[in-house]
Amino acid sequence: MKRIESPKNARVKQWKKLLTKKGRDETGLFLLEGFHLVEEAVKSNAPLVELMVDERTAIPPGWDVSVPVVIVTEAVMRAISSTETPQGIAAVCRKLPAELEGVKTALLIDAVQDPGNLGTMIRTADAAGIDAVILGEGCADVYNPKVVRATQGSLFHLPVVKGDLVQWIARFKEQGIPVYGTALENAVDYRTVPPSSSFALLVGNEGSGVRREWLEMTTETIYIPIYGQAESLNVAVAAGILLYSLQAVR
Repeated sequence: MKRIESPKNARVKQWKKLLTKKGRDETGLFLLEGFHLVEEAVKSNAPLVELMVDERTAIPPGWDVSVPVVIVTEAVMRAISSTETPQGIAAVCRKLPAELEGVKTALLIDAVQDPGNLGTMIRTADAAGIDAVILGEGCADVYNPKVVRATQGSLFHLPVVKGDLVQWIARFKEQGIPVYGTALENAVDYRTVPPSSSFALLVGNEGSGVRREWLEMTTETIYIPIYGQAESLNVAVAAGILLYSLQAVR
């Protein structure tokens, strides 16, 4: 095993670049931090490149790790971490391939910029058994460390891809798959829509919602009633309610 002690080491500088979108785009790589995320990557046979382990930390005995392991000091681990309290383990992974054939259920996301919201929706889509998540223009980078952490490993369980939402809306409708937009105006109560084994749900930006021209393309626009004085629901919370309501019991 190789050992790196200095945060100024050239390899460490390469890892730190993966904390930026530019670095991730140039290399096609991203960073994972923490035991749970790395374990999910290992269990899912994700395309890991290398594992970085704090010298005070041990790799769990049940992990089947077939990539190079680099032992690092606490200072190095802090240098490559985006959290205040690193867990002592991190990994470099290639960006994930995505297979979208046979998709019957999908979450379409329009310009959601908050990394926590985006990661939470990916995690929720995974929990609800959705086939794929498609990110439109203006969304946060799915490989942003905050997004990756918020997915809690669900990033490795279902395809998450960037795409032209207009084309995807048209594609689903051509296949006879209903596409539901979300808005508070000119919409029907979500509880009037029966669950189905095939549907696409379109949710939008935290402040402005789904673009009006895209709502006009959908099969129907639905809303969640607001009983209290809140102006609206958080987009990730709303997506969770709707995904579970629309998904047919399996």
